Amino acid sequence: MHAERQVSASDWLTSYKEMFISASMKSALAIFRALADPTRLRIIGLVRHVELAVGELAQLLGQSQPRVSRHIKILADAGLLRRAKEGAWVFVRLGDAGSTTAVLAVLDALAVDTAADLARLADVRAERGAAAAAYFAAHAAEWDSIRSLHVADSAVEAAIAAAVGGDVGDLLDIGTGTGRIIELFGHHAASATGIDRSPEMLRFARGKLEAAGLPNAEVRLADMYALPRPDASADTVILHQVLHFADAPAAALTEAARTLRPGGRLFVIDFAPHDREDLRERHAHVRLGFGEAQVCGWLVAAGLEAAVVDRLAPPVETVAPLTVTLWRGTRPAVTQIVARKVAA
Repeated sequence: MHAERQVSASDWLTSYKEMFISASMKSALAIFRALADPTRLRIIGLVRHVELAVGELAQLLGQSQPRVSRHIKILADAGLLRRAKEGAWVFVRLGDAGSTTAVLAVLDALAVDTAADLARLADVRAERGAAAAAYFAAHAAEWDSIRSLHVADSAVEAAIAAAVGGDVGDLLDIGTGTGRIIELFGHHAASATGIDRSPEMLRFARGKLEAAGLPNAEVRLADMYALPRPDASADTVILHQVLHFADAPAAALTEAARTLRPGGRLFVIDFAPHDREDLRERHAHVRLGFGEAQVCGWLVAAGLEAAVVDRLAPPVETVAPLTVTLWRGTRPAVTQIVARKVAA
């Protein structure tokens, strides 16, 4: 009985102390506990650079997937990571900036060594890129037909045209493929530039644009994460069915937004979330679609005003139908920016 009274008193004292621990203190304690493991520090060091699937993290860390999943749960419970299920895969990314900014600053100040992990990460990203490049090289000739397998291209192109309107200005088409977007809008643009990382795709694009008679249009070999354009040099930027091939979609949108002039618009056309796992294997998709709020959040984080413009669902009789969503991000005009600063 005496031992039971001692345990009861200890439990009561613990509860009494917790009454005086603020919510912010509890949050800080959860974060410190989550970081008190070298594997979890390594996970933070990797995911801060790019979203990774749990299986990829297990490969990079040289640990079993269940063990890595347990570490991820602890970090997610502390607000340091977020998980997103896409088909059979779970992708992991950093948590909100409010929880992670200070933590990353501390890790940088302590010079936590992640060089070996980052070298392996570079290999993983190179493998992803090589797989996508091989796919594009093999399918460049049939790319336009592949892109219309699910929702009729005519309906998608009509929706893009309605959203873009007649005021195109200087057009930048990221992931131009065979140049279809430039073919559609090039005649209404002051200039049109297509960017792609596949030489085979660009070969077809050049032929198509020459046949269309577009003297102000060009295509260039480049990466969507390092666009060969200065800041504020484009009026209209389009990513048509490109983002689901990106291993870092938020970074791709941030880089695209960088090129917009005040008042310029960024259009993203891509699939809504789906469970077509076969698209990973057959068509090299990295992501199985995107939620509307997810893309809007990335656009806002890139300094744009975000909106969902359209949703295009295929006919109900379509086998395993995929919905296409059209987002718009707008760079505020200079007058709007000044007015907001004055109001603040």
